[in-house]
Amino acid sequence: MTRSALVTGGTRGIGAEISRTLKQSGYNVAATYFGNDYAAEKFADETGVNVFKFDVADFDACQDGIAKVEAAIGPIDILVNNAGITRDAMLHKMTPEQWREVISTNRDSLFNMCSNIVEGMRQREFGRIVNISSINGQKGQAGQTNYSATKAGVIGFTRALAQETAKKGITVNSIAPGYVATDMVKAVPEEVLNNKILPNIPVGRLGEPSEIARSVMFLVAEDAGFITGSTLTVNGGQFLAA
Repeated sequence: MTRSALVTGGTRGIGAEISRTLKQSGYNVAATYFGNDYAAEKFADETGVNVFKFDVADFDACQDGIAKVEAAIGPIDILVNNAGITRDAMLHKMTPEQWREVISTNRDSLFNMCSNIVEGMRQREFGRIVNISSINGQKGQAGQTNYSATKAGVIGFTRALAQETAKKGITVNSIAPGYVATDMVKAVPEEVLNNKILPNIPVGRLGEPSEIARSVMFLVAEDAGFITGSTLTVNGGQFLAA
């Protein structure tokens, strides 16, 4: 049986690598995006991954978008909640809009996506949900109270939903990446990268998007049914969660 997978924020960065790896491994794959039509169309042409544009922060848009995805690739067996944004500022300078935008996209999207997909998984008695958290949801980060709050919330959401779905053959896990060599991280000034970021990573380098994708593949495997409610930390030893 060929499983169908949906990756949110799946046309750029870590999400693109997850989508690409799933596709290369034989899954039917769809990826959502919201902001960059050119990048999404280019990614679709290069990989053959189906792309769908809708806002994961909007419940109705998710409901409509998921229906279109399932019409194209079949019932969703695997959901990777990867979509996320940053709006960095120190809390005393953060605007309500900066707070709400990050909360809506990074946290509310988990409800919007899972609530529209999990019932089908329950009926079929199979599902794999992987939620992408962050090292900054584990240790916190100055200037990212909004982002850190959402990524810590991802872990709590994961643990709770895992308990609700375990008896239905659905696993729910999270991955907490450290600093990964995406365009966003590589855009950090070289002085900051070399003097403030890399010295704090014991392995001495940034992670690769492919390493996060391989972690997803491990968790969505058919024989990974005994792993649920877990957070897989992939950060080069920068932060060791208890």
